[in-house]
Amino acid sequence: MPHRIDPQQVIALGRAVIETEREAVAALAPRLDAAFAQACQHLLGCVGRIVVTGMGKSGHIGGKIAATLASTGSPAFFVHPGEASHGDLGMITPQDVVVALSNSGETAEILTILPLIKRLGIPLIALTGRPGSTLAQAADVHLDVSVAREACPLGLAPTASTTAALVMGDALAVSLLESRGFTETDFALSHPGGALGRRLLLHVRDIMHSGARTPMVGAEAPLSEALLEMTRKGLGMTTVVDGQERLLGIFTDGDLRRLLDHGEVAIRNLPITQVMTRDPVRVAPELLAAEALRLMQERRVGALPVVDTDGRLVGAFNMHDMLRAGVV
Repeated sequence: MPHRIDPQQVIALGRAVIETEREAVAALAPRLDAAFAQACQHLLGCVGRIVVTGMGKSGHIGGKIAATLASTGSPAFFVHPGEASHGDLGMITPQDVVVALSNSGETAEILTILPLIKRLGIPLIALTGRPGSTLAQAADVHLDVSVAREACPLGLAPTASTTAALVMGDALAVSLLESRGFTETDFALSHPGGALGRRLLLHVRDIMHSGARTPMVGAEAPLSEALLEMTRKGLGMTTVVDGQERLLGIFTDGDLRRLLDHGEVAIRNLPITQVMTRDPVRVAPELLAAEALRLMQERRVGALPVVDTDGRLVGAFNMHDMLRAGVV
């Protein structure tokens, strides 16, 4: 039978773990000194790739640090130290910088490849919990990520120590991000599939309806024709254009409701130019979708026509298109 838990006891244990790890992280800040700046300088000056390595739990943390560096403008990848001594060391070039993680500083798999790293003559940055360890002493820069104790009550499972190493890695990555002048747009280019990428990289032309899918009637059309066009195209609006397809106005389902609210009766044959909204808000196809969304929210409109530099209609889109594209 499964053991029954004491709710109060496990809550107290959970809080103790969090407090222990909080203390471990808080102890890092006072240790940041010239060595941290030197490490950042090596990483910033790297013309190759930042190679992160670590064994066991340190390896998992190293993988995350490499991913964070890569996504914030510092090309990086993770190499397993055990595999490195069996061929993967060929992935490291003389233009790279190595970041090695080992709480003890005596991880055998990392020490095995130390001479080869030194032979390449590339900078070695070590994150360890023991400044006097072999790895720390061999490194060009050592960053102290030692902790007073692990959160594990047995003092065995890497817990507070891996959290400290992860936070130090984040400190390096964010410091490099700022030093490089890395922007939101740069971040989006590394994350085109994410929400931020969609918001920052999509343009109106990427989401608009164009060609035969664009709702459009001529200036001579009656309202009944405009209503049919709105129904066919499904954007809740239709544009009104002249003979050269230059935008004259727009008619929306909101305009129709207002007509009905005012008691209009024989509306079917009303000229569309009599009831359309003249000089409506319009956007260019090159506009970022995020900017178009902001404009729609400010003007409280649900759809927008898209025109070229000559004022000719090239497309249209509505809020549903924004939702489908993930811009909202």
